[in-house]
This record gives sequence, C-alpha cells and structure tokens, in this order.
Amino acid sequence: MEKQVECCSCKKKERSEKEYKDLVHRLNRIEGQVRGIRGMVEKDVYCTDILVQVAAVTAALNSFNRVLLGNHIKTCVIRDIKEGKEETVDELLATLQKLMK
Repeated sequence: MEKQVECCSCKKKERSEKEYKDLVHRLNRIEGQVRGIRGMVEKDVYCTDILVQVAAVTAALNSFNRVLLGNHIKTCVIRDIKEGKEETVDELLATLQKLMK
C-alpha cells in the first residue's frame, strides 16, 4: 500500500509502507518529546533541564530531515534526472540552502 502526501508545491510523493511508517514513528516520538517539554515548562522545571530536552528534539528533527532528504534524493531526484528534469537539481540546492540556515 503506497501513501501519497501533499505539500506546499502541490507535488505528490508515493512512499512505501515502510518509509511511511518510519517517518510517522519518528514524528510521533518528536511530538511526544515536545509535549514533555511543555509539561516541564508548566511544572516550572529548571531552565537547563528544559534546554537539554529541547536539544534532544532538535537532534531528532535533524535526524528526521536527514532520513527524508536521503529518501528524496534516492527516489524523486534520481527519477527526475533520469527523465531529463534538471530543474530538480536547482530545487534540491534551494532546499539544502534553507536547511543549512
């Protein structure tokens, strides 16, 4: 079963069930971590303890980005280059510039 996702460019990406489940699992963990941070703030937990948890969420989001970017390059980018759609390389470079801010 393939999953399709809409994004702001209105393009769609078919993901394998394995890729879909992995990405959703990662996002669910991140969501739980963020809820935990909110709980820490609500309980007046010491600032540095919260900052350590924020760093963990940041690392998890960076890991999510690496996995998603790797999948994108291995599927969408390679497919488009094979089809002669060289503008995909420019799109990838623009995306990398946004990620590296």
